[in-house]
Amino acid sequence: MAEAYIVAAARTAGGRRGGKLAGWHPADLAAQVIDALLARSGIDPAAVEDVILGCVSQVGEQATNIARNAVLASKLPESVPGTSVDRQCGSSQQALHFAAQAVMSGAMDAVIAGGVESMTRVPMFTPNVLPAKAGLGSYMSPAMKARYPGVEFSQFTGAEMIAQNYGIQKDALDRYALESHHRAIAATRAGVFNDEIVPIDVLLADGTRSGEQHTVDEGIRFEATLEGIAGVKLIAEGGRCTAATASQICDGASGVLVVNERGLKALGVKPLARIHHMSVMGHDPVIMLEAPLPATQRALKKAGMSIGDIDLHEVNEAFAPVPIAWLQALDADPARLNVNGGAIALGHPLGASGTKLMTTLIHALGQRGKRYGLQTMCEGGGMANVTIVERL
Repeated sequence: MAEAYIVAAARTAGGRRGGKLAGWHPADLAAQVIDALLARSGIDPAAVEDVILGCVSQVGEQATNIARNAVLASKLPESVPGTSVDRQCGSSQQALHFAAQAVMSGAMDAVIAGGVESMTRVPMFTPNVLPAKAGLGSYMSPAMKARYPGVEFSQFTGAEMIAQNYGIQKDALDRYALESHHRAIAATRAGVFNDEIVPIDVLLADGTRSGEQHTVDEGIRFEATLEGIAGVKLIAEGGRCTAATASQICDGASGVLVVNERGLKALGVKPLARIHHMSVMGHDPVIMLEAPLPATQRALKKAGMSIGDIDLHEVNEAFAPVPIAWLQALDADPARLNVNGGAIALGHPLGASGTKLMTTLIHALGQRGKRYGLQTMCEGGGMANVTIVERL
């Protein structure tokens, strides 16, 4: 079977809710990343055979196949199709898997995988809230309710369950959150993100342009202190998690260009990385966020590797208990985890986070001269994708 290579990877800097990306229609925002991938790779736009985009809230401005709409808003010709993926927070990581599978099979030679989410313009939970208000029912079917009687699936509940099950106290969560900001601050000040970020014109919510470009992740709190983080109100009474120890609401887009050997030869460029392993696993939907732990263990076994073989890890910081529990379960080195900060500081633009993390991981491997990187993230419904890449 053919190999799958990543030849370009890019992302926007994260935008706060109502912030510097608030004026961008999500299809146009995704198109900016697509155009950047074309420019960085030098590929003939007509040679791209598909665009697969992850997006969680596929309603309103993100409805009616956001991937195809992004194609039509980009420099790609009309001949390039597009399809949209929803595997919750792992949507664009799954888009990457689908793209890799397509080129490895030989069915296609060049595919763009990515994701977009404007959490300002399409707020979280909108796909559930709008139908409920219109009396159109809920995603919870009678059969699901019978299988999980009395259960209200909630990531907030899952985060608290993980903290309790793994003995993670609130002060540990607070310290982890501060470290995420400190790593993101250090990376930003050192220019670590410069090569991966696509400069985007600041377009405010009213549609006006400020004349500046957005190049710094807006969620980073440069003056963060442990005291400030510790003082944030608990999400649930008697719980351990707060908004400060959870991922930030974020607007953003990201993407990668994936090719096989034929595509690589046609481009005549050196690949950034090779897909070494990819898998996905379902787990307990009640605790929900624990899936990356067994999924990573299984992925390493299937790949014939140990955690020590992996030089850098990206584990999405949906809630601080997730990466902390992951470190415990894998007996992993915390110095290799989210080395440039994570979603607590940089934001979590839902459907865009998968290829956002992959973009950061690939660039970090190159900057540090490392070989193997592993990415995983918890997903609504109790799932997790795992991707292992080899830097080339």
